[in-house]
Amino acid sequence: MSLKPLDVHFKVHLDLKKIELYEMGWNLKDGLRECLVAAAPYGGPISLLKGHNRRSPSARPQLEIYSSSGLPLASFPWKSGVVKQLGWTVSDDLLCVQEDGTVLVYDLLGGFKRHFSMGNEVSQSQVLETKIFHSPYGTGVAILTGALRFTLATNIDDIKLRRLPEVPGLQGAPSCWAVLTQDRQSKVLLANGSHLFILDNTACTPVTPPGLSPQASSIVHMCDSFSYKYLALLTDSGHVWMGTSNLKEKLSEVDTKIKTPPKQMAWCRRPKSQQPSAVVMWDGLLIVVGECKETIQYHLDDDSILVPELDGVRIISGTHHELLQEVPGACEEIFKIASMAPGALLLEAHKEYEKESQKADEYLREIKEQSLLSEAVRQCVEAAGHEHEPETQKTLLRAASFGKCFLSNFPPEQFVSMCRDLRVLNAVRDYTVGIPLTHTQFKQMTVQVLIDRLVYRKLYPLAIEICRYLKTPEYQGVSRVLKHWACYKVQQKEESDEVIAKAVSVKLADAAGISYSEIATKAYESGRTELAIKLLEFEPRSGEQVPLLLKIKKSPLALSKAIESGDTDLVYTVVMYLKNELNRGDFFMMLRNQPVALSLYKQFCKHQEQDTLKDLFNQDDDHEELGNLYVKASYKEQRLEARIALLQSAVDEYYKAKNEFSAKTTEDEMRLLRFQRELEEKKGELLVGFSLHDTMTTLLSVGLHKQAEQLYKDFRVPDKRFWWLKLKSLAEKEDWEELEKFGKSKKSPIGYLPFVEVCIKHHNKYEAKKYVSKVTPEQKVKAHLAVGDMEGAAEAAIERRNESEISTVLSRCSATTDHLLMERLNRAKATAVKK
Repeated sequence: MSLKPLDVHFKVHLDLKKIELYEMGWNLKDGLRECLVAAAPYGGPISLLKGHNRRSPSARPQLEIYSSSGLPLASFPWKSGVVKQLGWTVSDDLLCVQEDGTVLVYDLLGGFKRHFSMGNEVSQSQVLETKIFHSPYGTGVAILTGALRFTLATNIDDIKLRRLPEVPGLQGAPSCWAVLTQDRQSKVLLANGSHLFILDNTACTPVTPPGLSPQASSIVHMCDSFSYKYLALLTDSGHVWMGTSNLKEKLSEVDTKIKTPPKQMAWCRRPKSQQPSAVVMWDGLLIVVGECKETIQYHLDDDSILVPELDGVRIISGTHHELLQEVPGACEEIFKIASMAPGALLLEAHKEYEKESQKADEYLREIKEQSLLSEAVRQCVEAAGHEHEPETQKTLLRAASFGKCFLSNFPPEQFVSMCRDLRVLNAVRDYTVGIPLTHTQFKQMTVQVLIDRLVYRKLYPLAIEICRYLKTPEYQGVSRVLKHWACYKVQQKEESDEVIAKAVSVKLADAAGISYSEIATKAYESGRTELAIKLLEFEPRSGEQVPLLLKIKKSPLALSKAIESGDTDLVYTVVMYLKNELNRGDFFMMLRNQPVALSLYKQFCKHQEQDTLKDLFNQDDDHEELGNLYVKASYKEQRLEARIALLQSAVDEYYKAKNEFSAKTTEDEMRLLRFQRELEEKKGELLVGFSLHDTMTTLLSVGLHKQAEQLYKDFRVPDKRFWWLKLKSLAEKEDWEELEKFGKSKKSPIGYLPFVEVCIKHHNKYEAKKYVSKVTPEQKVKAHLAVGDMEGAAEAAIERRNESEISTVLSRCSATTDHLLMERLNRAKATAVKK
């Protein structure tokens, strides 16, 4: 294709440049004629549906996908319904919208991914027209049905269909329509004759573009800009109106002098540019309109399509692929004729320097005198980013490097970053890769998205080299690319499991943060179960291995891996899965081979499934655990007979286990329960279920001393324990008379200091003094102090000549009231120290 400017003086108002990106590598006999064509933005792939109007099974349409340089990526016969529109998502997936409202999604290598429907109404009334658009939420689909109603889905990854309001007075298809994105909401702008309407979720609102030519009786074409901020309308009178997409401001209006409807129209505007420009295409002719009244025209040799981009328009024909864009400001400053811009002077200075001419110094001096050397370097670096020819890039960057030598504090980051970016861009622009990104697009897209695009194309070596060159963090760069490569590798049917597993392990050996379980899952989904198992051996995290092993029915291996991990939650997960999947016998048999899992399952059953636990103990002849189970079960029984029956079963199991201690203890419990029931019936005291200690305490507190003593004898309660119980019980009742009798009944096994302390605790010093004389000499001082007898405490301490006891008494004495006693104690202490 050739673009020949016919109106050169138009460049006074709008500077355009045309770059030939590629000579197309495809071989299309009839060019793009009779093809349904869609090209993805950001230098993305191109899809062609040849013969899309064919309906005969013997002559099916052919769907072909190419890179931007025309190299084939995929090709297959179309066997589904009639396609009304092709389009690309933001992630380079191909959308094929059929006339029944079904949307089929393919990857850029022709692999079918999924399909979805645009609703029953669309299916019944058929698709009349459709547009694929990009919104803040993702890729959307808008459909005009045969019933002249619009249906929208703003994000195909989260389908929420919206049926827009009816347009009043619409009898046939609108003359043109477009999807606008305003305030994070997608709306439809349509023209019905000379009337414009905006459809949103709730209303159909008529609108009027400000300053639209009165000669127009109908709007025949419209397009919005790449950013959805601007709108262009073409009327039947040949006028192009350009303004903001909210229709509140007019930017310009130009007469093309052509009244036939165009094939396509697109915006050609750089970000932050102050000059509006649109491209209108008819058969064999391309017209660019801008702010002024004049136009620039290009002849087209072949059928072509326009692909709107962030900073221009790509023009694709059967033979060539070109980019038409507004000349960037830095390039214009440097390359325009007789330019005296700092960048232009620096470029000339460098050229003269290479010629070893003294003019280089003159140019440099001129720049320095204006203090614009930093600006000159910046212009050269920026201009290099906008150039597609590597030689021009090098020339500009060498000039920038030359200028930097004369600056002491120029920050190098911009220059270094541009060198890196251009090296990456030149690599992906290569004919064999076919991604003709501009620097502006690259910065908007980000490195991560570019790496994704290369991975989708299976260009793994280039993606890895770019990641390493840009020093991308490994988990975002090389490791991520290698994971995608491995997932692709395991789907190859030509090589054996062993060869693929070895290749993957060798390639990924030094890569950080790669999950082999994801790769193994992909192998399993591809029908290669044994390969999935081999790959899981390389996964260091058991938590990642186990879910897939369960999925592929390798339960014993999953259980072993879970146990090896030491993660009890993971073991429980596997055990519960096996419990639901296997019959009871097989489940128990598998657990017996894994003692750790069996132990954990028993712990679970103790809290959740007592009957299952009983079955396990019976199968293992574990009589002791069965006895324990019966004992625990007995405490949950309310009826005494049932409780005793369970305890008897426990006794039997303990004897079988030859555990006489547990058996005797359980028999004592049964004897105590019977005794408690008998007392309840006779005395009316609630005792059943109490421990021996609590039972004796209760009996003593209610005055049933004989019964308490009977328990003391029958159950061989230690003397000290019984005396303590009775002492505390009588003191709490304040039965001092009975306490005195008890103290005199026989010699106390716990001594008499507890009697003193208990009486003092219950605020009865009088009773406490009765027992002081009975206290052993070692405890005399403590007893006298307890009842407040300082004289007695001093006598006892002096008598024992114990320095520690004397000091204790001294600490309790008052200097005002016990002066004489303190002197006596101090003398005794001195004597004790000498000895």
